[in-house]
Amino acid sequence: MVDEIKHIGARLRALRSSRGWTLEDLASRADMSTSTLSRLESGKRQANLELLIPLTRQLGISLDDLVTPAASDPRVRRPSIHRNGMVIVPLAPEGAPIATYKITYPPVTSPPELRVHDGYEWLYVLSGRLRLLLGDQDLVLARGEAAEFDTRVPHAMFAAGKRSAQILSIFNNEGVRMHTHMPEEGTPAEGGLEESAPEDKPQ
Repeated sequence: MVDEIKHIGARLRALRSSRGWTLEDLASRADMSTSTLSRLESGKRQANLELLIPLTRQLGISLDDLVTPAASDPRVRRPSIHRNGMVIVPLAPEGAPIATYKITYPPVTSPPELRVHDGYEWLYVLSGRLRLLLGDQDLVLARGEAAEFDTRVPHAMFAAGKRSAQILSIFNNEGVRMHTHMPEEGTPAEGGLEESAPEDKPQ
């Protein structure tokens, strides 16, 4: 908590600057001297409620907004998902508005069935060659190539050739369920899963 209090001055300065106010502007609004506000922002004056309350009122924030929360662990630790030979590695926290995955597609003996679902997908080929069937198009993307498409268009993706293809895939929430919950071949889809859907998107 002590370390958080030390950052109140810098937070005040940032909030003031974001509104385009000078020291004189905010000090006048909060009915305090410019030198007092300057010392408060620089950390040379200890913060107290008598000084902070009028400042927060003028800035339109609460006292809690001035205390920077402790940084949480930024690492994403989620288990890999295995589906029909694919390896799907979540790269974003669960519930993130934009889902990011590293997906490894294995070689296949025959193209999978084309599927459709709501949403958009952006992908980038990290290694190998990816074959993308999109509507009437039959495309092969090499390492370093990217693609973006409306997933309401019938599509399928799989490794082109005899080597696996690894891609970075980014899509919105409509596609999360499609990527992460698909029944294994020959088994019925499960219902009631947190991110369940009738069918999976990755092939």
